[in-house]
Amino acid sequence: MNPKLAQMPHEQRTRRSGRWLASMVVPIAALALAACGSTSSAPTTAVTPTTVVSAATGGAHLALAASSLGQILVDGSGRTVYLFTNDEGTVSSCLGGCVSNWPPVIASAAPTFGDGLDAGDFGTTTRPDGTVQVTFYGHPLYTFAGDSQVGDVNGEGVSSVWWVIDAAGNAIKR
Repeated sequence: MNPKLAQMPHEQRTRRSGRWLASMVVPIAALALAACGSTSSAPTTAVTPTTVVSAATGGAHLALAASSLGQILVDGSGRTVYLFTNDEGTVSSCLGGCVSNWPPVIASAAPTFGDGLDAGDFGTTTRPDGTVQVTFYGHPLYTFAGDSQVGDVNGEGVSSVWWVIDAAGNAIKR
């Protein structure tokens, strides 16, 4: 034990140990959030939702929001929506631990859409667990657990396979 630490009362040593432990939690949590890929220096970009309304009866609501990346797709809470380039067609490849970091956009009822979106561009796919995931131009949709606030785009470019989606269903790669 460090001689200075040994001279401290037990309470101070315990407090210091607790601070050290707390300082380690954040980096470990960041590593865990990067499941399905490593983290990148993805930008955090302010997003202004244009039409965000919660859907009645539990259906997903999707809308467009203005951002420095252009018009992007967001969910009913204004959270950024992503596509995963490892998906094959409408079949999700994000399973197991991946789902805790990249939750699928689930539709427990018919999805609703904000201004500028055409219902015909959306569909659904049934996941292996039986839940119904929303698709946009054939891409299964996800949010990112690392986005803690409306407007966060922390998942943009993670492992070069997770991308924010523009109004035409394309991955925004910046």
